[in-house]
Amino acid sequence: MSMTVIGLAGWSDSGKTTLLVKLAGVLEEQGVRVAVIKHDAHGHYKEADGADSTRFAAAGASAVVVVSPEAVRTYERRWSGLGETLEALRAGGRYSLVLVEGFKKENHDKIAVFRTAEQAGILSVLPRAPIAWVTPDEGAAGNRPEGLPVFHPDDVPGIAEWIRQRMDKQE
Repeated sequence: MSMTVIGLAGWSDSGKTTLLVKLAGVLEEQGVRVAVIKHDAHGHYKEADGADSTRFAAAGASAVVVVSPEAVRTYERRWSGLGETLEALRAGGRYSLVLVEGFKKENHDKIAVFRTAEQAGILSVLPRAPIAWVTPDEGAAGNRPEGLPVFHPDDVPGIAEWIRQRMDKQE
């Protein structure tokens, strides 16, 4: 099974997480196996206060794995880049789509997400042109390149369909 990787790139409060949550839900309902990678550049993510897994990690455990009937959750105290993480997901062969939030400087395909002209500045920091824009105001970024799809953030079904068509072309 081939695995498509698409990132959502944008500044804080641009709507990336909200869109990613909705897309993951819609695509999973349509039978697409979706993995999501979130870049926590500042190390803010924490397990729930008081949970046993949090206590194990706080005690210094190098890894904590919680196995339940519905999921396996793994916390490892180590560095992993996007490439290594994608290779691990690819090797597992269980996912046909990986949606990446963050990792603006990496070279994978990205959809630029912005609400305002100021947030459209994300376009100037990406290492290559995005494959699409998601914005409520197409004019916020000036003239869009010819042929570049632009979606409204509320058009989750349209974005999901476009992603599925892109996945089909890559197989």
